[in-house]
Amino acid sequence: MRTVAVAVTDGMLHFELSVAYEVFGGAPAGVTGPWYRLLGCGPGTVRAGGFRLEPDHGLDRLASADTVIVPGWADVDAEPSSDLVDAVRAAHEAGARVASLCTGAFVLAAAGLLDGRRATTHWAHTGALAARYPRVEVDPDVLYVDNGSVLTSAGKAAAMDLCLHLVRLDRGSAVANAVARRLVVPPHRAGGQAQFVPSPVPAQESHPLAELFPWAIERLDRPLTVEDLARRAAMSSRNLGRQFRSVTGTTPLQWLLTQRIRRAQELLETTDDSVEAIAAATGMGTGATLRRHFNRTVGVPPDTYRRTFRGSHAEGAADRTPSGERQAATSRT
Repeated sequence: MRTVAVAVTDGMLHFELSVAYEVFGGAPAGVTGPWYRLLGCGPGTVRAGGFRLEPDHGLDRLASADTVIVPGWADVDAEPSSDLVDAVRAAHEAGARVASLCTGAFVLAAAGLLDGRRATTHWAHTGALAARYPRVEVDPDVLYVDNGSVLTSAGKAAAMDLCLHLVRLDRGSAVANAVARRLVVPPHRAGGQAQFVPSPVPAQESHPLAELFPWAIERLDRPLTVEDLARRAAMSSRNLGRQFRSVTGTTPLQWLLTQRIRRAQELLETTDDSVEAIAAATGMGTGATLRRHFNRTVGVPPDTYRRTFRGSHAEGAADRTPSGERQAATSRT
């Protein structure tokens, strides 16, 4: 059972705190085996917006956790407390994986964990992060960045994306998808996806592609074209491209390819199907085509991915993704 410790401090954003508790606080129905042990760690009674919280553990407990989550906090102009910064740094030095949600990146930067590393935060504060910590390579155009032992996310919904990414690293795509289904959120958005600053995602009931996405995902074994998607969405191909760009930050074909790769990863993790069979099931056609796209996107061939994933999970040490996948997840723009 992995321990996830959330750093609970005055002035933090309660949305990001609740995201961590929703994702790591309990296993979804049907998922067997030990789940995470979730701890709230803070200096005492703290306030988050209109809520008062009483952590069960002190900040020193962070150092014995497997993963430390630092939620965002409201006043980025204020320096984080030295106790919090020291505790986060000590946890990382003790071997913990440290992840910030939204403006929690300012705490990681103050602790020196982002020096020389790529990082992100909420788009409204990326400029301030870069100006205050010039040794940090701030990327304002991604949802999250995975550096292995240090991870950062953009704001709000991107915090959920990063938490699901952590579950995917630890337990695989099938379990992460089960968590996403329980929370009624998309199962996977690549870290390199845009933050959608100019055009926020519309409300679900008015979303022009709301019915198209699940329809396409159910038919990944078929050779879908842009024209097929446009016909299903009852719009022109040009309008479909505009809608995809505003909602997903990418093109229809790139979105389809991403879904096919994610499905291939899940099948490689959970079945003994051959690469040829998985290529057919994901609409890739041939094993050669799947290998080419998989290697380019994930960073390793399908067979290597399967061996690495199963080997690390069988040994109970799957708190790292294959290095190629981690690099690919953070380098796509």
